[in-house]
Amino acid sequence: MSRLPLHVLPTFCTVARLANLRAAADELHLTHSAVSQQIRLLEEQIGFQVFDRRGRRIVLNGAGSALLRVVEPALAQIGEGLRAAAAVASGAEQFIRLTLLPSFAQRWLLPRMARWRERHPGIGLELHTSQQVENLGRGGFHAALRQGLGSWRGLAAERLIDSPLIAVGAPAAARRLHGSGAAALAGQPLLGAARLWERWFALDGCRADVHPVAVFNDAGLMLQAAEQDIGIALARELLAADALRDRRLVRLSPLALPDDEAHAYWLVYPPELRDWPPLAALRDWLRDELAASQRALERAAMLRPGVTGVAPAPGETPAAGTAPAGPTGSRSRAPSAARTARRAR
Repeated sequence: MSRLPLHVLPTFCTVARLANLRAAADELHLTHSAVSQQIRLLEEQIGFQVFDRRGRRIVLNGAGSALLRVVEPALAQIGEGLRAAAAVASGAEQFIRLTLLPSFAQRWLLPRMARWRERHPGIGLELHTSQQVENLGRGGFHAALRQGLGSWRGLAAERLIDSPLIAVGAPAAARRLHGSGAAALAGQPLLGAARLWERWFALDGCRADVHPVAVFNDAGLMLQAAEQDIGIALARELLAADALRDRRLVRLSPLALPDDEAHAYWLVYPPELRDWPPLAALRDWLRDELAASQRALERAAMLRPGVTGVAPAPGETPAAGTAPAGPTGSRSRAPSAARTARRAR
């Protein structure tokens, strides 16, 4: 052990996994020469080579594979011990550091924090919101809530929920548009990316030249603008769920732009924490709360069915000849207003 330079072992594991010094340097945020020097130091100190050089590639040899089988679980155990020690030092019996998008924190997680505390009073949460994809190891995070393809190098990822894009507006917007078809929304002030709106209108066979009045890098701000009747938002159903339930927002059409692979929500964490009890508790709680959110949306859809264009304002009844919206944004609807308009032309 006196010959083993412990500080280079994480670099050794990364190079072994990637089989490329430059790729390892990029992941570790070191220079190529620094990574090469650390591997050379390791081999000099232990007295034998652990990699074979094959052109630009560097691959584990038999001795390196034997060392890796011991070093990887040992480093994982040390990391878990450090996290546990940090939790004790923070004053909480157990503590989870979680990084996530501001919109998810504001629109969905924070309103449910009281239920987390009721269910897990001994597990603290430290939330870090960021629009950037944070490096969990370098930032000291235990887990992340992300949108994406579910493939982040060196991390485990569990798919939590898909959330389609739906058109929502303030109750005043719903009253203005009551009885109109989806095509009528093209004449309204729209919030969000033009390309997404164009895809949404295409679901109804409508070609719309979209010029949003505002584009946001944060979905929470966009939904807040929609609540203030600044415009109509094309937003994740999950993020709008509470506002729809409370009637701060109204779903304006049964059309739903399906969530593709790039926009599912994922729980992401280092593989060595898979069975860590606080993370397991967070995983189970998230799944239960997300399922409850979906059930609440389905109940709201049955109690307040939408129409082809918009949901009725409070106290009003749906227009004749309209079809109710399905609980998950089905496309069942009366004949399209957009198609009718094209026939008229």
